[in-house]
Amino acid sequence: MSDIPQLKLDKSKLKLVNGVEDSVADEIAYWRKATVKERLQHIERLRRLNYGIRATGRLQRVIQVVECE
Repeated sequence: MSDIPQLKLDKSKLKLVNGVEDSVADEIAYWRKATVKERLQHIERLRRLNYGIRATGRLQRVIQVVECE
């Protein structure tokens, strides 16, 4: 995970919102400002958090031959 920057919490950027609508609007604005590279890095970080060591492995391809009669 060395190619993905570590997350750092900037407490000066935190703010309280009154409702879900405000929060969603802020989140949409944040991701629209992010570069494609930043978005992909975040997706990769979430994937590795969810799948752990299995995230670095490749998917196994399986082929099954079925005889038709």
